[in-house]
Amino acid sequence: QDYNELSLVAQQHNTTGCTDGGDATLWTEVLPDSKLIFQYQVQPIPLNFSRYPYPFFDQLSLDANRIAYMLPQGNVQTRSVDSLESWLTAAPRLQASLGRLADFRPITTRLVETIDELEWGDSLVVIGTPGNQQVLKSLELPFTFSGNQILDGNQIPLPDDVGVLALTTVNDGSNPVLVVTGNGPDGVKKAAQFLVQPDTSKLGTGQLIFVDQVPDVPIPSSRNWPGYLPEENSFTLQDIVTQPNGKPFKDVTVRGSGAPPVEFNFRALPDDRFKRGSSMNLVYSYGPQVNPRTSAVEVLLDDVLIGGKRLTKRDGSQRETLKVDLPANLIKPTSKIKVAFRLNPREPEECGKITDQQLTGTVHAETSFKVNREPSVQLPNLELLQVGYPFAAPQDLSNTAIVLSETPSDTDLLTLLAMSERLGRLSKADSVQLDVYTIEQLPDQIRRKRNLVGIGTRDEFPFPEVFESKGLRLSNALGRQWGEASAQTLPDTEGVMKQIMSPDNNQRVLLALSGQTENGLDRVRQILTKDSWFYQLQKDTVLVSSYQQDPAGYDPDAYKLEFFELARSKKRIEKTSALSKASFFLQQNWWFLALGILGVTFLLYGISQLYLKRVTDQKSH
Repeated sequence: QDYNELSLVAQQHNTTGCTDGGDATLWTEVLPDSKLIFQYQVQPIPLNFSRYPYPFFDQLSLDANRIAYMLPQGNVQTRSVDSLESWLTAAPRLQASLGRLADFRPITTRLVETIDELEWGDSLVVIGTPGNQQVLKSLELPFTFSGNQILDGNQIPLPDDVGVLALTTVNDGSNPVLVVTGNGPDGVKKAAQFLVQPDTSKLGTGQLIFVDQVPDVPIPSSRNWPGYLPEENSFTLQDIVTQPNGKPFKDVTVRGSGAPPVEFNFRALPDDRFKRGSSMNLVYSYGPQVNPRTSAVEVLLDDVLIGGKRLTKRDGSQRETLKVDLPANLIKPTSKIKVAFRLNPREPEECGKITDQQLTGTVHAETSFKVNREPSVQLPNLELLQVGYPFAAPQDLSNTAIVLSETPSDTDLLTLLAMSERLGRLSKADSVQLDVYTIEQLPDQIRRKRNLVGIGTRDEFPFPEVFESKGLRLSNALGRQWGEASAQTLPDTEGVMKQIMSPDNNQRVLLALSGQTENGLDRVRQILTKDSWFYQLQKDTVLVSSYQQDPAGYDPDAYKLEFFELARSKKRIEKTSALSKASFFLQQNWWFLALGILGVTFLLYGISQLYLKRVTDQKSH
């Protein structure tokens, strides 16, 4: 079946009487060359949008899902900007939505120019109008063409703003094909948007869909991050969506002396700064038969003990409470809280066996929290990119724009898809509003108001000012400069990721994904696609290199990452009171407080001396 569970059970005895389960002479070894052998036959699957995203993405696939995007007509030199316009919006949004579905599962993405380049297991995605994707006319599709126009059932050309979605196959049915098209760019974008919004994609059925309207989804709050702490400062455990299926927390009961801890995410928002005064009010219950001398409940934050209490009632207790202070310096965007019941039975063990299944502990969903925090974050910081900040605020990616050169290469486009997929994996929303532009098409308003991601090699990079700023600079002819030092390297195959404050808005950031060569840029793409490398990012600049031709994705040391703190001045983005700003400033710069105390001391000393002098003068007269 789709979901199965296989258990191996060993029952071991060393005597005919009592057997001690902890005896070292009892052991079983499962050898590493053990294997499961599956004999299976691929079954034909009817193509139907009611099953989407299957077969283009299969959650139960044992291998990485493989997506191949058909490039618009022409190669990188002859490909026009017009032919890329709709592709540059639709493909990244579709890839971001696949990233959300994939979660931790791998996706292999590549670009093809002809159907002959497909391999077994590839799923083909064709995006664009019939004029930009001539391959559409060679596919078996449930609609007809007149020139470069798609016709409806009455043989009338569809309006340019109507999207068309279709499913078909190539290579004798071995490769499924998803067609996202329309008679105009607006129609293509509308068809893609239908698939990336869960509420609309559920309406799909059959092999052909004409998309007339796609409802606008309200932009979520920039601090509404599903899976993270709620925006409110007072909330309960059931308000934290902690389950993999997205459902609220419910009461959890554990059993036995070796019961696993009740664990849930307590992920701070990336721009949260916690102050003293945060607390957790744990509501718990435990059953009878526990030993009140040795049993306890403990609360751990990221495996650090922050509170505990003995279980003192012999007959058990219902809905006891335990108030625990939450240390401000421990709460992070990756934090977890564990509630551990240390349960020991009153009755002694018999024959080396402990009877403990009557011991129970329960964590109740009405457990409440009060947090003392304020929005405050310091940028640039690549470590925050590990959770998507600030590009995933809000979570529909509507505050982010990716910018390419006027003639993007295939490596540029693959890096674009990798960045889009990564942002999709790091966000959860009912829509994807990520926008992509070439530098010539980038509106001034978008440039000023959004967080930007620039992609391209040094010579074609859309924002050359990134490498002309202070710190590490890439110059022409494979040159590097740092301060007064300069050098030329041949070849320069290293990739560069650099984050700076946007030159057009000091409240936004600009992320550069670049390199002196295509090879260097491809190394950056690899960092974005593999978790073992991506989650090492830190500081504001990283150089990516490797001595291996084809590094293994599971090897965290396959790439050499060199991190630099090059931003001489960082910007703190915050919404806090003047008193809070002053308090935080003094915490970070405590020596100012010492200087202030000394200054006030000398001032008071001077005033007292002046007063004493006046008193002495009056007495002398």
